[in-house]
Amino acid sequence: MISRIDLRGDALPEGTALRDLLPRADFDVSAALEKVRPICEAVHHRGDAALIDYAEKFDGVRLEAVRVPAEALADALERLDPAVRAALEESIRRARVVHRAQRRTSHTTQVVQGGSVTEKWVPVERVGLYAPGGRSVYPSSVIMNAVPAQEAGVPSMALASPPQREFDGLPHPTILAACALLGIDEVYAVGGAQAVAMFAHGTDSCAPATMVTGPGNIWVAAAKRYFTGKIGIDTEAGPTEIAVLADETADPAHVAADLISQAEHDPLAAAVLVTDSPALADAVEKELGPQVAATKHVEDRIVPALRGRQSAIVLVDGIDEGLRVVDAYGAEHLEIQTADAAAVADRVKNAGAVFVGPWAPVSLGDYAAGSNHVLPTGGCACHSSGLSVQSFLRGIHIVDYTRDALADVAHHVVTLAEAEDLPAHGAAIKARFVGDEQVSRGWKVPEGK
Repeated sequence: MISRIDLRGDALPEGTALRDLLPRADFDVSAALEKVRPICEAVHHRGDAALIDYAEKFDGVRLEAVRVPAEALADALERLDPAVRAALEESIRRARVVHRAQRRTSHTTQVVQGGSVTEKWVPVERVGLYAPGGRSVYPSSVIMNAVPAQEAGVPSMALASPPQREFDGLPHPTILAACALLGIDEVYAVGGAQAVAMFAHGTDSCAPATMVTGPGNIWVAAAKRYFTGKIGIDTEAGPTEIAVLADETADPAHVAADLISQAEHDPLAAAVLVTDSPALADAVEKELGPQVAATKHVEDRIVPALRGRQSAIVLVDGIDEGLRVVDAYGAEHLEIQTADAAAVADRVKNAGAVFVGPWAPVSLGDYAAGSNHVLPTGGCACHSSGLSVQSFLRGIHIVDYTRDALADVAHHVVTLAEAEDLPAHGAAIKARFVGDEQVSRGWKVPEGK
């Protein structure tokens, strides 16, 4: 059901050579880019009319308007199963606890007497949030995107999620209920690349956003790339991934269950076990059969995901080698199920989120750990972070110098300007000290001064 890659015996290669040995899904955003271009341009030129046409084409429903009425949000919350509501409220509470601690405050550094630099943190003005609505419904993604934006102080936000035929063209009612719980009252029944285009360009119904966040399919990722530079984005999310670094102390039933839990997202989902224990590898593979047979989404998602080129059991000589492998892989989600798991986890360099020991499975992080589950995929964890309050903030430096403080460093500024062959930079300093021989000694005063 799942392939093996044996990296034992020989010294592991370095850098990209090691990454090239590891499993990864095919996810060609560049190829998708040309297919979303006409969609994005149509939304630019035709606005809501294009959104309505694309809802009919891609979602099979003809809308009268793309904005979800306020009463639909209230009705969805009223009809929500009480147990689901309680779970969503606890997920929101825990996410707020974690993300509120990420808030940043302005800080002033006194560089010299009379000269200071203040770093001021300002939230983006408006965010468009995207909640997928394809194979599954993801109210948890609403929480993971909205909470950090709210805690960052973003003053305006809207959410888009695909219209559903079975719900009269509205997004899934659990999505709407989650929005109502979070106080998001601007919601649009728009999916795919056209949702990103709506936020980027704006339409009659929807004001343009300065940033778009949220996971989605390859068309959403391609649209984000198309608009990069016009709007800010979180990441080009690819298929979800789990890597488990485990030794002989791990419970094979737990490991198998965790691999399956990610495989049920999508046929391209990646499930990777890295272990120095052939016995554990055998036991996990034995566990996969009955556990897969006992669950849902077997043939359409789980089996293709586990059998795909993106999933494998990777055998290594030891935990040190295993750490090198998982750092090269840069998993979205990385579980450490080893002896002294906390110490091993502390050595990890590249991962979107790390889950320590047998009682912190990825499923916990998806819903109720308090951490964010919008994380870098495709190896991007080697240079990028998951969604956080910081994602929605901009740092602005405020420079405040007195005349004396500038005079004290003026000769260095002029010297560096001349070294870079940018004399006007130096002249901008000199112009402020014309006639001041103590400051301008040795300078050539501009003509006419």
